[in-house]
Amino acid sequence: MTQAPQADAQRLRDEVARARRWVVKIGSALATNEGVGLNLPAIEGWAEQMVELQAAGRQVAVVTSGAVAEGAARLGWKQRPHVLPELQAAAAIGQMGLVRGWDQAYEKFGRRAAQVLLTHDDLSDRQRYLNSRSTLWTLLELGVFPVINENDTVATEELSLGDNDTLAGLVSNLIEADVLVILTDQVGVMTADPRVDPDARLIEHAPAGSAELEAVVGGGGAWGRGGMRTKLRAARLAARSATTTIIASGRAPNVLRDIAAGRPVGTLLYASDGKVSARKQWLGGTIRARGTLRLDEGACKALKAQGKSLLAVGVTAVAGEFSRGELVVLEDGNGVEVGRGLVNYSAGECRQIAGKASDQFEALLGLCREPELIHRDNLLVDSRP
Repeated sequence: MTQAPQADAQRLRDEVARARRWVVKIGSALATNEGVGLNLPAIEGWAEQMVELQAAGRQVAVVTSGAVAEGAARLGWKQRPHVLPELQAAAAIGQMGLVRGWDQAYEKFGRRAAQVLLTHDDLSDRQRYLNSRSTLWTLLELGVFPVINENDTVATEELSLGDNDTLAGLVSNLIEADVLVILTDQVGVMTADPRVDPDARLIEHAPAGSAELEAVVGGGGAWGRGGMRTKLRAARLAARSATTTIIASGRAPNVLRDIAAGRPVGTLLYASDGKVSARKQWLGGTIRARGTLRLDEGACKALKAQGKSLLAVGVTAVAGEFSRGELVVLEDGNGVEVGRGLVNYSAGECRQIAGKASDQFEALLGLCREPELIHRDNLLVDSRP
């Protein structure tokens, strides 16, 4: 496992300790008593630590799970529902208790909370994305704690963000957080599943997006939709805004205090690449693409190694139906995603000009709108080799 030298790891911990803007994500297993009602004493304990962070000059936004589990508990259900209307009903009922629990916890320490419910549409539409960011920034500047959750009550399976780990990574991009803390029921990322391997050990630090790291993680529990794999995805998303992620146990009584003190808590995942622009963070956070462009080796190299725009000559296949200006995924010859971007031509037009030079566009289409299929300013490229 590739890790930073110990001295660099402590430097990263010290940088986290000085970080101003935090996102803290609380998993379902922690926010509830393993699915049976809310764990109010735990919520109060985290709120107290966050108030201390705020008093020390930090800004803290919370992404909390638990609405479905709380709603199911109120309805007397023993298992997480799987039918969409039942999930939405449980979320609607549970959201009442979840928000009340956080609100009362902050109120005990003289602070205010605000409920923020987000859907995929809020993050994929550029104007709504910017509005959401402005609202969250304003709440943080006012000293209010945003309590953020996916709006499960109205989200459909097609438009769902999928899990609150992913949401936490996207919120980190949205508010340009310095650190994302994902609290879970595990001590961090392990070298193997500790439930089956007694020799499994904690991975203390690694680059976000490490292929080695992702090879050792597993799935989620009964009440959560995520698992360690989605937490690594969240860290990879957060790294686009140069956000450092720490995955740690929420059962440790002083976990946020320890992180704020620079102590070696959990697994630290650092951004190995530079911060990308806010617009490109938005592109990366737009989960649902409208189509796919398959690229040849030369085009992949031009995007990844040279930072070029995408030209039609490098496209070998077009899938899906999309209009000009919509988001498409870019894949290499093996079907591996290498990037995504806003396309200058519709799917039908792309099929006509795929593999062709731009000086042929007018003859093929009757016009040459842009010489590039996707301009580099509208491209987010995966820089991993």
